[in-house]
Amino acid sequence: MLRNFLTVGGWTMLSRILGLIRDQLLAAFMGAGPLQDAYQVAFRLPNMFRRLFGEGAFNAAFVPMFSTVMVQEGRDEARLFARRALGVMLAWLVFLCVLGEIFMPQVLRVIAPGFLQSGDRYALAVSLSRITFPYLVMICAAALLAGVLNGLHRFGVASAAYLAFNVVGILAIVGASPFFPSVAYAAAWGVTASGVVQLGLLAWACEKAQFGLCPLWPMLTPRIRLLLRRMVPGLIGSGVGQINLTVDTIIGTLLPAGSVSLMYFADRINQLPLGVLGAAAGTTLLPVLTKHLSAGDVEGAHAAQNRSMEYVMLLTLPAVAGLLVLSGPIMIVLFGHGSFSEHDALLSAQSLRAYAMGLPAFILVKVLSPAFFARGDTRTPVYVGIGVLVLNFILNLLFMKPLAHVGPPLASSVTACVNVAFLVFLLKRKKALQLHGSSLSRMARVGIASVFMGLAVWGLGSVVVLPAIFITRALWLAGMVMGGGIIYAVCLHVLGVVDLPGTVERLQGRLRRKAG
Repeated sequence: MLRNFLTVGGWTMLSRILGLIRDQLLAAFMGAGPLQDAYQVAFRLPNMFRRLFGEGAFNAAFVPMFSTVMVQEGRDEARLFARRALGVMLAWLVFLCVLGEIFMPQVLRVIAPGFLQSGDRYALAVSLSRITFPYLVMICAAALLAGVLNGLHRFGVASAAYLAFNVVGILAIVGASPFFPSVAYAAAWGVTASGVVQLGLLAWACEKAQFGLCPLWPMLTPRIRLLLRRMVPGLIGSGVGQINLTVDTIIGTLLPAGSVSLMYFADRINQLPLGVLGAAAGTTLLPVLTKHLSAGDVEGAHAAQNRSMEYVMLLTLPAVAGLLVLSGPIMIVLFGHGSFSEHDALLSAQSLRAYAMGLPAFILVKVLSPAFFARGDTRTPVYVGIGVLVLNFILNLLFMKPLAHVGPPLASSVTACVNVAFLVFLLKRKKALQLHGSSLSRMARVGIASVFMGLAVWGLGSVVVLPAIFITRALWLAGMVMGGGIIYAVCLHVLGVVDLPGTVERLQGRLRRKAG
């Protein structure tokens, strides 16, 4: 499972790095203002569908059923199930897309009510949203194909295809902008074009795996009905984090112009560890849990759940410490250039710190949810999700005036922590989660090492201040990150979490074997 975890995480990290380059271009060309706000709102709606279906409800419902059919009834029956599911999905998505294109002005009144105060920003957001909305058809169909590849244990191919989103986006911003009224239009067309490329790559990968998926005429067979029953409640249970972020965007449009942009760029940095670790853990854990439970190996399922939690905490907690301490320099170095001023970067850093506080909880939700889904239970997370959505909305209303652009991120972090607490309680009550003492001990020691690392980096930053020139700033930040990583590794060794010399020796041995 660790190898699959690292494979998905590696491809996702590369995608996030390319996404960071794409976001830097958006910041440099559009800054933090009405134009950027309109584009981000136009991108939010189809992107929410991407995350819900690609990393949430559909994956949670489809992959266990597909894996079970594959094991119990064979490859042909699993392929037939996938083709029927693809037919139903495409029919529904095309219908939804047509409705969205027709009623986009009304949709924007709901998700961006603050834009009504500025007619130009509202009209621009409507135009851009109509360009980006077809992306949801392609990317949701791509999610099904990726789910099939994951069910076939071809995790690398499914994850690598998502690089196309950022590659096409970068090319659109850099190469196509002169041919459109503004960069925002070029970026919007890049979103839709990337969906076509991703779907094509995944369809090719399925053909190469001798598992071609031509959609069948939509029919609600008993198995498809079961898929839908499991999937619909999972939209809330698994995707509550994305729905909360959409609520943040709605509230953000009611704040001063530029607030949506400030929160977006902060969230993009927060998404580096969240997307890499959360997506990797959720994607690889669900098929493993399903396999253990189908074979009646309950202890194996508990052990896999514990290992997954250890892996993500080992990498998440130091990321939290680093983001809290270095949020200002990170935003300045990455985005503080072009139309995005250093003052904008520091304001965005405030939102980043609020998001970072809830980062472990955001990721743990993705680790804990598969424990329900693998057992065919998509109802329980729904009830928790509804309560969390209500709490997030209330906290947003309480925080928006006194905290401005920091309020929505802080509300999301608090509700994510509440979400995790309820999921843990309910899983233990159902005897679906058994936290081993050794795992809890290791996670506690990881927390201590992360705190010590954060304090050490904060101390170093107080002594060696951030330089004024961009190149030296970048080198300063890289040095701080590398120094923090070394301190963290030493702390893990001292606390007995990892055997540092042994780990280095094993890595060297693996590299020698590959070289040979």
